[in-house]
Amino acid sequence: MMQVTTEMPIALDIASLTASLKNSHSDTLGEAKTLADTLRKRRKRLFELIDFPVVLWSGCAPSRNYPANKLPFRASSHFLYFAGLPLENAAIRMEAGRLELFVDDPNPEDSLWHGKQPTREEIAELIGANTAHPMGELRWRSQGCATIPVQDVMLNHQQSGILNRWLYSASSLSWIDWDLAYAIVKLRLQQDAGALTELRKAAATTVDAHKSGMAGTRHCKTEAEVRSAMESVIIARNMTCAYNSIVTVRGEVLHNDRYHNPLQPGDLLLADVGAETAMGWASDVTRTWPVSGRFSPTQRAIYEVVLAARDACISKIRPGVEYKDIHMLAATTLTQGLLDLGIMKGDVEELVEMDAHTAFFPHGVGHPIGLDVHDMEDLGDLAGYELGRIRSDRPGLKFLRLDRPLQAGMLVSIEPGFYQVPSLLNYPDKREQYQEVVDWDRLAEFSDVRGIRIEDDVLVTESGSEVITADLPSHPDAIEHFMGG
Repeated sequence: MMQVTTEMPIALDIASLTASLKNSHSDTLGEAKTLADTLRKRRKRLFELIDFPVVLWSGCAPSRNYPANKLPFRASSHFLYFAGLPLENAAIRMEAGRLELFVDDPNPEDSLWHGKQPTREEIAELIGANTAHPMGELRWRSQGCATIPVQDVMLNHQQSGILNRWLYSASSLSWIDWDLAYAIVKLRLQQDAGALTELRKAAATTVDAHKSGMAGTRHCKTEAEVRSAMESVIIARNMTCAYNSIVTVRGEVLHNDRYHNPLQPGDLLLADVGAETAMGWASDVTRTWPVSGRFSPTQRAIYEVVLAARDACISKIRPGVEYKDIHMLAATTLTQGLLDLGIMKGDVEELVEMDAHTAFFPHGVGHPIGLDVHDMEDLGDLAGYELGRIRSDRPGLKFLRLDRPLQAGMLVSIEPGFYQVPSLLNYPDKREQYQEVVDWDRLAEFSDVRGIRIEDDVLVTESGSEVITADLPSHPDAIEHFMGG
């Protein structure tokens, strides 16, 4: 198994880094060498698994409304893993460990609008490319190459034309493209030292963003104001959000991306916010805290059930453990806690076997984290599921995003939750389904708990696990103390 270590952080600003290279600044040269060495090691490992050439595209930023008004650019994660830098409208060709960079030199007139940009040769030196060429030459070097289609439909068509064969989507691969994707999954599931450096930076910024949200909530009037307090920390560190932030008093809406609701003293605020470094590496953290700074007795009771599930899951994480078993442990712990509170009725094992817990915990316990916040989900279940396994059709399990044995170097989220979702609880057919296992009168006493989720990023180590977001308060006493201070 791999050794989990850290290296010198990789510099982020391409233009300033290449300028420093020309000036022979020793610290920056060391960072550039680390980047190039990391990418060479990844290429070497890739071609220990495959024996055919590969072309990967970075993609282009689409226009928002008119051509010059571009949406923020995000390079393909598969390109980023081997090219290292978020280059727009670029491609790389790899064969037997060699890297060819294809990108056009900047138009001199563009410097008026964007400042001086690095040349193709400067970028090639930074990422350890063996040769560098204009994009127009890619067509003559692409025949017989494997690839992974990008998400953009127009560029996908261009890929098909250059490769002279039809490409569909990254989740519907055939021929050598599937072999390439399978090899990349093997590499990206276990984070190397360069990746861990970036992932820790994303995690540290995310922790600080959540602390800013907690500290500022009592002075905010709307969800949007708390979101601003959190995302401003991320932006100030030249990072972006890894996904659309969830900052809401409507915690029962799992992917709520609206921020207009006012904050009331009795509300719980659920914040699911994660930073993404300029290199594309993600973090994913959720906390739930009381707007007033104090949990009500019913809120604290449910919160402690969810916290117990999170702690139980993290305590079991180590190499060789099935992630599906971690999910079932979350379901069992949550169910037992709800039995103890009198909300559910019956035997814990029987309730979990009949999926009764999904009335309150309908989703999976987590997912891999890396260059994507749900890492490699563009490949469908190829990354998340061990080869030969398919998704269950059972409630709860059908949303499980990871079903394979854990390995040292994997970074996963653990995010159990409790939700009172109207569509799961209030419709007549659902009421009838859960009639014998839910005490509805007792549940009504917890009406001030709409949704609670507690999520951390957990690194699987050789001997167990490390919570890389552990600096963020999670115990209710610690949250109340932090908000009060």
